[in-house]
Amino acid sequence: MSIAQAQAELLEEFSMFDNWMDRYQYIIDMGRQLPAFPEADRTPAHKIEGCQSNVWMTATPEAGRLRFRATSDAAIVSGLIAILLRIYDAREPQEILDSQPTFLAELGLDKHLSPTRSNGLHAMLERIHATARDAQAA
Repeated sequence: MSIAQAQAELLEEFSMFDNWMDRYQYIIDMGRQLPAFPEADRTPAHKIEGCQSNVWMTATPEAGRLRFRATSDAAIVSGLIAILLRIYDAREPQEILDSQPTFLAELGLDKHLSPTRSNGLHAMLERIHATARDAQAA
């Protein structure tokens, strides 16, 4: 499945909810399904600045793709992480760099998140893209 297909699938899932409270709960539930993130990886090098809560992210190259792991100490932010990982995990760096994050606006996240959470979401997305750029340069 391509990034565009994963984005379309997520948009379709969100369209099933009539209100944002249900969407928030869905996002939180997605975050609860993130795999455990080792305490040893909660280091300043893995911390993403610009987020309202603490967010850590790592990436490991695997067979030409990037495997991302991340966590947050806030439930809604963990859900936002889950959304991004669902779209960008296990992708080739060029595929990540070629993709457009228009699905975030289409989901309505920018309009329905607080400014600090929205800024954090974009900081996480920028880290994903920076990691893809670094992987290509290596």
